[in-house]
Amino acid sequence: MIPVSLQKCLSQTIVSQLKYYESIGSTNDEALAWIDAEAQDFSLVIADEQTKGRGRFDRHWVTRPGSSLAFTLILKPRANERDMIPLFSPLCGIAVREAVEICLGTAVEIKWPNDVLINRKKFCGILVEASWREGDLAGVVLGIGINISRGSVPPLEFQQFPATSLEDETSRSIDRYEILKNVLLSLEHWRAKLGTSEFMKTWEDHLAFVGEQVRIEHSEKPSIIGKIKGINTQGNLVLVLDDGQEMSFEIGDVHLRPSTSTDLGGPNAG
Repeated sequence: MIPVSLQKCLSQTIVSQLKYYESIGSTNDEALAWIDAEAQDFSLVIADEQTKGRGRFDRHWVTRPGSSLAFTLILKPRANERDMIPLFSPLCGIAVREAVEICLGTAVEIKWPNDVLINRKKFCGILVEASWREGDLAGVVLGIGINISRGSVPPLEFQQFPATSLEDETSRSIDRYEILKNVLLSLEHWRAKLGTSEFMKTWEDHLAFVGEQVRIEHSEKPSIIGKIKGINTQGNLVLVLDDGQEMSFEIGDVHLRPSTSTDLGGPNAG
């Protein structure tokens, strides 16, 4: 049964269809299957518990009941959006940042390419996946996981980047569906601005570690250390090396770490 508080929240958004689960393996997997069954634009899959949540590179984690927001929004890209698929991940980051600021009055940062941080700790992970049908783009799923309370934070040994929850960082009780409503409203708002100068500036203005030294790690290549300059027009991260040379990095098999941080092994990272 769909919680009344969730129904009330969604009535104030443009969500077209809803699938709610008390427990599910992965909301992204369900959303991808739903696209094949002709889900409409702005359809939502949400679960109270997620037992096989996925991050980048198929990292897995468990979402405990009532402790987080685990949801996936289905978008059917319009003609002008089809060449901007890499910008759907920062679209989510911008929306989550704005929603948290509206609801909690707390400043947060977007960690390139797919996390959102509060006090330099991760509370939100994003996984965007495209669905193709016979070579044509059928839809895009925006998977978002937000740690609301302490029960959503994985044990230290499973963290590759320091993690936290919104309640831990703000010392207050949080209405997760109020956060959800504002994320959805912000997604709708910023989707209309996808790829514009305003969109890119907002992303860059709230980018974590700008001007700071970071380490870019590739799975099979040596790490690269430099200072973050910002984002270029393609949405790539621009790094300035010690010799003044600039390098750009696409979203892919890379990890961004503050160069002074100590790695924490495990699956719940980005």
